[in-house]
Amino acid sequence: RAVAMSVSHSSRLNKLVREQYMRLPQDGLVQVTYVWIDGSGEGVRCKSRTLDKEPKSIEDVPEWNFDGSSTAQAEGSNSDMFLVPVHMFRDPFCLDPNKLVLCEVLKYNRKPAETNLRHTCKKVMDLVKDSHPWFGMEQEYTLLGINGHPYGWPDNGFPGPQGPYYCGVGADKVYGRDIVESHYKACLYAGVKICGTNAEVMPSQWEFQVGPCEGIEMGDHLWMARFILHRVCEDFGVVATLDPKPMTGNWNGAGCHTNYSTEEMRREGGLKHIEAAIEKLSKRHDYHICVYDPRGGRDNSRRLTGHHETSNIFEFSAGVANRGASIRIPRQVGQDGYGYFEDRRPAANCDPYAVTEAIMRTTVLNETGVETKNYADH
Repeated sequence: RAVAMSVSHSSRLNKLVREQYMRLPQDGLVQVTYVWIDGSGEGVRCKSRTLDKEPKSIEDVPEWNFDGSSTAQAEGSNSDMFLVPVHMFRDPFCLDPNKLVLCEVLKYNRKPAETNLRHTCKKVMDLVKDSHPWFGMEQEYTLLGINGHPYGWPDNGFPGPQGPYYCGVGADKVYGRDIVESHYKACLYAGVKICGTNAEVMPSQWEFQVGPCEGIEMGDHLWMARFILHRVCEDFGVVATLDPKPMTGNWNGAGCHTNYSTEEMRREGGLKHIEAAIEKLSKRHDYHICVYDPRGGRDNSRRLTGHHETSNIFEFSAGVANRGASIRIPRQVGQDGYGYFEDRRPAANCDPYAVTEAIMRTTVLNETGVETKNYADH
């Protein structure tokens, strides 16, 4: 008996018919899809418009607006929000010359929307630009059927225990590789700095890595990679969730491990700068936990238990090659005496702007405590 997989109705539409229309010429006109973060701080929204010529830079893309009352970002009586283009990518769905454009959201008074965390991140990154901070973020996610159950899992029950699935090969070990490889190719086409992917420890859980990116570029590229992931999953009729602990019990959670270095750390003898940064982070653990998921640490509390390759949320720890620590120094870095380190605390649904900004505030701007400094006037 054939097993009916839980996929969306839209994914069953005839894609060959769609291709007939996608091949039609555009006569010099360009479709631009504006992408932004909604009021949840986790979801992405998009809408498209036609430009009469191909934009060559972000300055060629005009500002636009949308109904913020429908995205939990405004009241209906004053609902217009501004979309300010900040980063342009090629469109892997409609192909050249069409574009995907990441936008910041501003309110009616042109102040940043509450979930526009890019605004302050950009200010901080401009302040620390001489340290040339590089980031690489490892985005874990879980594929779900349209019914909310992990894709490929038995309808009534569970797959075998964790062990054979991490970096696995074979129909009984990995689920949804078509989605993963399509996402990878789409990111490469778009110009997203995706640098790898692998199957994760829990079946139907995957990871892709973005980086190295310098400064504000990290958040821009990871958010666009997330948008492309959701869009690819839409075509296949499944859902990608960034929930940090989608399945309770003896299953791994999902993080967004953040690799970080400054120019000093990457030079000969940089290990002492790595250790100094870790010392600063150790004294500001509570602040970082609060900004490493959208709910002030409540999401991460389900994941950071001290089990399943995590540290305990209440304790700060660091170690060489230790995946049960808050901060891991890769073994090669310990041997070479320079390089980077990995902050394993950010949740899968973190905002990369918040994470990278917090790391810079603590390790370069030397902030302490739970309060942040306002650099708006500097």
